Amino acid sequence: MTGPSSKNRRRASRPGAPAVSLIRRRPFFVLSTLLLLALVAASWGRVLTQGGSGPGLLSAEAWRRAGEFVADLAGAGEPGRPAFLVWDSWRGALRLAGDTLVMSVLAAGLAAAGALATIAFGASNLAGRGSVAGRGLVAVTRGVYILTRAVPELVWALIVVFVFSPGVLAGAVALAIHNFGVLGRLGAEIVEDIDPAPVESLRTSGAGRVQLLFYGVLPQVMPQFVTFLLYRWEVIIRTSVVVGLVAAAGLGYQFRLDLAFFRYSDVALLLIVYVLLVWAADLASVGLRKLAR
Repeated sequence: MTGPSSKNRRRASRPGAPAVSLIRRRPFFVLSTLLLLALVAASWGRVLTQGGSGPGLLSAEAWRRAGEFVADLAGAGEPGRPAFLVWDSWRGALRLAGDTLVMSVLAAGLAAAGALATIAFGASNLAGRGSVAGRGLVAVTRGVYILTRAVPELVWALIVVFVFSPGVLAGAVALAIHNFGVLGRLGAEIVEDIDPAPVESLRTSGAGRVQLLFYGVLPQVMPQFVTFLLYRWEVIIRTSVVVGLVAAAGLGYQFRLDLAFFRYSDVALLLIVYVLLVWAADLASVGLRKLAR
């Protein structure tokens, strides 16, 4: 004796039945997925074969240009020794790397100071507790965080150079403004996840807002906040070269000059120093995070 359930099982066991069922139940999802895959395939086909206004990625012309550029980086077209084999060039590049490191540390410090000064106003369990004015303050603070992190560091650098003279300070301020929004949001979310018992105990004993912050909130927040700060410092190190293109400071500015004057072996030297700087910053960040725990 066979009932409706056995018929459904036989229908489901047929080859291709799940696909047909999915198309019938969700035609828009299936069609949009197929259209997306077709667009991706067509886009990659154009890039690999034509490349827009230049040669495609798979064309012989593109590979010939890439080979010539790598040879230029190695100093094949220069009359003398490549820059990465000259000690004076290394000394100048390391000095620029020091400027880049100073820019990143200053930016991380400014961003952390701004975030720590405002995270209590961006946490709903502190500033937004039980009053309309408090909830409004939380909304305004979160809005500032969104604005500062939504604008990229390079755009902030273009704005900051009109206020400060081009240099390390301008680059640091541009990086700090963007990362202030990132660290502020992360810090406010950490505050909202803290254990409320110590804060409530201090509040019932008559502690003020400043005492609540320094004795009930910051001791719980600081270990995780320092970890996030070190992660952001790694990102700042990588971004500082791009900001230096606009702020006229550090490795980024010299990188732009060497490319403009076709000093390709100097470009190779700057790339080597930059990789070493990022590698050293990553090692230092790992060690500092272990200490923070």
